[in-house]
Amino acid sequence: MSKNAKALAAAIHAQAGDAPVSVGMILGSGLGHIADSVDGVAIPYSDLPGFPHAGVSGHNPNLVIGDLEGQRVAVFGGRAHYYENGRADAMRLPLEVLAELGADTMLATNAAGSMQSDMPTGSIMNLHDHINFSGLNPLIGEQTDKRFVPMKDCYDPAIRAELSAAAQAAGVQMHSGVYAWYSGPSFETPAEIKAIKMLGADAVGMSTVPEVILARFLGLKAAAISCITNMAAGMSDENISHDHTKAMAPQGAAKIETVLRQWLRDKSS
Repeated sequence: MSKNAKALAAAIHAQAGDAPVSVGMILGSGLGHIADSVDGVAIPYSDLPGFPHAGVSGHNPNLVIGDLEGQRVAVFGGRAHYYENGRADAMRLPLEVLAELGADTMLATNAAGSMQSDMPTGSIMNLHDHINFSGLNPLIGEQTDKRFVPMKDCYDPAIRAELSAAAQAAGVQMHSGVYAWYSGPSFETPAEIKAIKMLGADAVGMSTVPEVILARFLGLKAAAISCITNMAAGMSDENISHDHTKAMAPQGAAKIETVLRQWLRDKSS
């Protein structure tokens, strides 16, 4: 772990207390409001040297440490994307800090486009695998043999089962599928969507995969849920844009929040 991560963890402990964090959550577009529900301390990314700017509208760039449904959580109200700075490892330091804070689990959320007609806008999807369609990797440049991270079951099967059970208990329909990471920031062409679908993906987005790779590299269990904000290019007549993503995100975000809260309550019982 880097010295910077250890120093930041110490500074965070000084503000939020020394109790170890159980779960870290990275919130995608339209989901930043969940951080406001945490009973704890909010620390702006700007006060944490080396944390990303998280300059995408719809994100809430604060790290919030505290209690949510009986669990001590660290909520990252925004993320840096590869397309912002050309760095696939932009979230490495925040995840190193998460590990230093004692967490053993990272759960990411994202906005995604659906390639399945039975998973329309407003749906949510529990990721059971991914396709790194971009070919990029956050561990490029890592010098140790730890860079050779096995990715079988990178989305922890036990946590996926817990999330599915939580969704069922809460009365929320949650699909399960494969997520494809596309670098962005431009949206995909219909031909690219056709190719990605043929490869076996059910949804496509511009995040999450680098964080899951980094989480596994750091020894954290990983899980992720997609909020379907649009049908992918060529799948419908929707006018795809970031404004559309932000407008549609609340539909699925409410479902994700319900599932996450139920999951955390279940972990506390």
